[in-house]
Amino acid sequence: MQRKILAAVAALTVSGAAVAHHSTAMFDFQKTIELTGTVKDFQWTNPHTWTNVTLEGSKATGVYGLEGMSPNYLSRNGWTKRTLKPGDKITFEVHPLKDGRKGGFMVSAKLADGTVLYNLPRRPQ
Repeated sequence: MQRKILAAVAALTVSGAAVAHHSTAMFDFQKTIELTGTVKDFQWTNPHTWTNVTLEGSKATGVYGLEGMSPNYLSRNGWTKRTLKPGDKITFEVHPLKDGRKGGFMVSAKLADGTVLYNLPRRPQ
């Protein structure tokens, strides 16, 4: 009986850590902003991709860190590790960080040729 209880406690502890790791609580999913800038780097890494983009303009300046979905997920939606390259001018739709820091969760990326790639599933308008 004690083994079953210990196994249950261990399972709950591990699953709680996994859920906490994938939390999106820091992003404001009620807001979507548009950011246009130059790709500094695109990190095609697990568990999530990251894009650092340099913004220069009246609305926002500095380097913004944008979290994306996993490489596996993005590859099924037309992305590759070469989709965003340093120096590319990109327009991003982003759910910003709630605390106002320079960053957010990427919704989409509009490439220079007008192609729009989505990080999240498209939602009905």
